[in-house]
Amino acid sequence: MIDAVATDPSSTPSNEKPRRARRTRMTGAERRQQLLEIGRTLFAAKGFEGTSVEEIAAKAGVSKPVVYEHFGGKEGLYAVVVDREMRRLLDMVTGSLTAGHPRELCEQAAFALLDYIEEYTDGFRILVRDSPIPQSTGSFASLISDIATQVEDILGREFKNRGFDSKLAPLYAQALVGMVALTGQWWLDVRRPKKAEVAAHLVNLAWHGLDGLEAKPHLIGRRKY
Repeated sequence: MIDAVATDPSSTPSNEKPRRARRTRMTGAERRQQLLEIGRTLFAAKGFEGTSVEEIAAKAGVSKPVVYEHFGGKEGLYAVVVDREMRRLLDMVTGSLTAGHPRELCEQAAFALLDYIEEYTDGFRILVRDSPIPQSTGSFASLISDIATQVEDILGREFKNRGFDSKLAPLYAQALVGMVALTGQWWLDVRRPKKAEVAAHLVNLAWHGLDGLEAKPHLIGRRKY
């Protein structure tokens, strides 16, 4: 009974101050991750210019010098956030291109991008904005180009099997990946139709366009150059 009374806050003598709850101190790695998550949310909502170091620090419950200690400032934090998101998206898309019929590979790539938009919406919002500072991994356009390079190899083999000029595979790869990326930007906000339906329509256009591909396409208008 004595122990119970001693630990009961209501029994604390009036001349003694109640003990404050001890705050758990974060490790350096934990604090860095916390700042990255907060920065990611703020950059997605307000953009780079609309986000301040003061706001990042306040959300994390730390002082401004802590942000500078980990990232050297807002620019450093933003750069790390963007680089992480670009690597995540590239890994998801390239990792989805596993095996199967070329049409199935188109489906896998479309689903990977839409999965990323659905699961990492804040990250995609950051990526599609024009970056105000140079990134070690390049821009969103360069990321799309990297993904297109992966698709290029698949198209090159398919073109060769069909007797088409495989040198044109890079052109078609850029067109296909660009189509999916732009549709993804549109779907980011509207979210209609559902993800699976969007993927089906994308592949429908891409595949049936490829299925009826002319080996030597020609223009039918008056302008020939």
